[in-house]
Amino acid sequence: MSTYNTISNPVQFEHKLNRSRFIASFKSVKNVEDAKAFISDISIEHKMANHNCWAFIIGYKGEISHSSDNGEPSGTAGAPMLNALRKHNLTNIVVVVTRYFGGVKLGIRGLIEAYNSTVDIGISNNTIEEIVPHSYYKVETPYDFYEIFKHRLNEYNPRYDKIEYSQYIDFELVLNSEFKVQVESHLAEWTKSGKIKSQHIKDTND
Repeated sequence: MSTYNTISNPVQFEHKLNRSRFIASFKSVKNVEDAKAFISDISIEHKMANHNCWAFIIGYKGEISHSSDNGEPSGTAGAPMLNALRKHNLTNIVVVVTRYFGGVKLGIRGLIEAYNSTVDIGISNNTIEEIVPHSYYKVETPYDFYEIFKHRLNEYNPRYDKIEYSQYIDFELVLNSEFKVQVESHLAEWTKSGKIKSQHIKDTND
């Protein structure tokens, strides 16, 4: 998976159904800790609400996902919210749906539809952004190994930035994070054998 979809900016969407207010709050996150922090913030902001149900998906391939019904009948809130996120192929995303009860009970089916549609419509009303994750490395290589280096990594379609020619060739290696494991294996092998010096700089979403 070379890219993933998310909602880049924190957004809110309010949906009214049978007098109840459903407020969906979305945020793009990088890890579980960020997701939990956002859930906590929204729950504090809406501490007088009847429920603050939530769901999140983390990882370039959506490897981690969790949800909570937060007091609603089991399976009526968290799971439908997750299904809505997956419908739009989103990851690195968290959503909290706050419910202010309006006095009319919706029933099991009604709750499932309410939480699912609140997230679904909220996503549809906002811009989904395609994110390309990149990894950056600082590399130093002798002149006689530079072309070999590029040839061996050519299949990963890397970018070479900030090239400096002195006693050695110093440059910044930039690649799609999809290939991070494979490329780091090569870098570790060449570093161990003394062919290059390399250092991981950062991972970004560009």
